[in-house]
Amino acid sequence: MSRLSALPIDSLPAELQSIMAQGENIMGFTPNDGLIMARSPQMLNAFLALVQSIYQPSELDNDLKKLLGLMTSSASGCQYCQAHTQYGALKHGITEQKIAAIWEYQSSELFSPAEREALDVARNAALVPNAVTDEQFTRLKTYFSEVQIVEIVAVISLFGFLNRWNATFKTDIEAAPAMASAKFAGNVE
Repeated sequence: MSRLSALPIDSLPAELQSIMAQGENIMGFTPNDGLIMARSPQMLNAFLALVQSIYQPSELDNDLKKLLGLMTSSASGCQYCQAHTQYGALKHGITEQKIAAIWEYQSSELFSPAEREALDVARNAALVPNAVTDEQFTRLKTYFSEVQIVEIVAVISLFGFLNRWNATFKTDIEAAPAMASAKFAGNVE
């Protein structure tokens, strides 16, 4: 049970109801973490602007962004964010096989060499203390431009925040991501 309840959407100011409705249209459900954050409208607005800037079309492939979020959340152990990233990856068209193989990314044929390097960085960045090495960063530069690397670290950092936020609040997982996550139970380290 969540340590703070999600606010009822109809209790929010009209502007925040509109923002949360947009999130529901994109995600297919209203995210409880946003309904917790809605207690601070300024924070919610700023956070949503950050999310939009990270997930806008860019030089970095959105499939990779989804996988980075999944790896970061899985490595940090945030069940809420794991469920969300699994659901989002499925909704975005990433195969169940690839999602289920996230921990076998180094040896699975489902992942490209570039994805492997980015997932290595995501996994190690999610550890405390951060375990990203200079060698990993050098290898990352062989596959990605500096702009793409900034985007990779932005996705990892976004999920670092979300992982801490949702694990601390023990945010209740919504039905749709919970069902997606159930497909992959037992496939995380």
